[in-house]
Amino acid sequence: MISLKSPHEIELMRRAGRITAQARALAGSLVRPGVSTLEIDTEVRKFIESQGAKPSFLGYGGFPGSACVSVNEVVIHGIPSKHIVLKEGDIVSVDVGAYIGGFHGDCAATFACGAISPEAQRLIEVTEQSFWEGIKLARPGNRVYDISHAVQKYVEANGCSVVRDFVGHGVGRNLHEAPEVPNFGPAGHGPRLQPGMTLAVEPMVCAGDWHVKVLKDKWTTVSADGSLTAHYENTILITDGEPEILTVTGD
Repeated sequence: MISLKSPHEIELMRRAGRITAQARALAGSLVRPGVSTLEIDTEVRKFIESQGAKPSFLGYGGFPGSACVSVNEVVIHGIPSKHIVLKEGDIVSVDVGAYIGGFHGDCAATFACGAISPEAQRLIEVTEQSFWEGIKLARPGNRVYDISHAVQKYVEANGCSVVRDFVGHGVGRNLHEAPEVPNFGPAGHGPRLQPGMTLAVEPMVCAGDWHVKVLKDKWTTVSADGSLTAHYENTILITDGEPEILTVTGD
């Protein structure tokens, strides 16, 4: 069942979203050569807890980190490790969530580690812009797959591909709620968008082929062809007009 949030619940989600967005920004500021992915995770956890919130991902399904920190060909669910040390030219996707007041925020972005290749920079830009293309359709009366189709169309027009095995989702009292929000599919399908719906829209994009594989740790998900990948996500609210981004820092 799709949950429509009340005005009070939306206020609580704005608070969770703000903390989550601030944690994402903090993580991005820490991406530089010589820093381990565990160091980023540790600082994200400290910040979220300092705000009176809990990291949404810590222990979720057994996940051992507070953030997913995914480097280069790792699309999502990179487990933070002291052995994964960033180097010049890497691109680093950080996915974070914060839980407070009974609600979750969820967002992600891909950051450059020092100077990166033009290919990597373009991949990051295409991935983020595909999110914005998608949410142009996030209006009441449209359908979920209108968002999905717009993301896919933009990504593929720019020579990249969208991951099929993992999708966006509703978010609220639970980290993952109905409906699923794919980054591909035919326009005009899926549940109709209604004011009060809160969705995590999250393009996951490969520079090469869209197929992925999950490694033996059962979390780390990489592009099957080893190509670079990027990830961009915000929690959004469907309103009577333009969608509202809930994962904003408030600055």
